[in-house]
Amino acid sequence: MIPTSVGLPSTDPLPRRRGGRIVPLLLCLLAFLDLRVDLQLLSDHFTLTALAEAIRHHPLAVVVLLFAPSLWRRYRG
Repeated sequence: MIPTSVGLPSTDPLPRRRGGRIVPLLLCLLAFLDLRVDLQLLSDHFTLTALAEAIRHHPLAVVVLLFAPSLWRRYRG
């Protein structure tokens, strides 16, 4: 018979919690709130310069939105 790991602590670096699913949602919401004015300007008058400036002035929000699919998969549990 193969021994099992009963009673041993979990080696998962991020244990699954009930409220863990709210983390990616909260991060995406805050990123959109940070980019709200720039997104309104881009929707009115799209230019590559405006897009570059939005990315340049809000790098964290852009990175959060780019990695949002990975966050959803990680916290989906």
